[in-house]
Amino acid sequence: MIMIAPSILSADFGKLAEAVRLVEAAGADLVHVDIMDGHFVPNLTFGPRLVAALKKETALPLDVHLMVDNPNAAIPWFLEAGADWISIHCEASSHLHRDVSLIRDAGRKAGVALNPATPIHALDEILDGLDFVLVMCVNPGRGSQKFIETSHRKIQRLRRHLKDQNLKAVVEIDGGVNLQNIAILARDGAQIFVAGNAVFNHPDPRQAISLLKELAGRVDAS
Repeated sequence: MIMIAPSILSADFGKLAEAVRLVEAAGADLVHVDIMDGHFVPNLTFGPRLVAALKKETALPLDVHLMVDNPNAAIPWFLEAGADWISIHCEASSHLHRDVSLIRDAGRKAGVALNPATPIHALDEILDGLDFVLVMCVNPGRGSQKFIETSHRKIQRLRRHLKDQNLKAVVEIDGGVNLQNIAILARDGAQIFVAGNAVFNHPDPRQAISLLKELAGRVDAS
């Protein structure tokens, strides 16, 4: 499985509805929405009202990444807004099982995000209850950061562990994904690729999505 999830954090904020419609027409699989609260991470971005508005503009699943201090309080807002996939940070949740269950009990896909310095074994007791794991390949909080090279080993370890344990969770990665490294990342075991600048800063975002899928898909098929 190879999926491309363009991140609207890199889109023109004045034309978000247009950006979402564009990536849907171009063959994207998900729309990635970064929610930052100004506390867990320094930036402040979108809220549930934007998610509800985007839900009216696209049939694509909305992949909502909660970079917030109190995910238990925020999850119900985004469930009501129509988020289809919700990921919360391992580092931010005091009761990870409860928060993941809140998402799954609503019939949505539940994921947990790991910061670059957080080891995958932090998820040992929850991994069999996840639909996906979001590996951060940059420190969360802003776009346009350089890919952290040690993420390759982390992705490899996670994918191998999931396979060895016969677990269904898929590996999503976020941060620094581009046309130059996506094939390597697919070979590492990544399956869902969040791409911001690689899509929206490309002269032709439609072509960028097509190329990203082609490059990652060649590895997946082999």
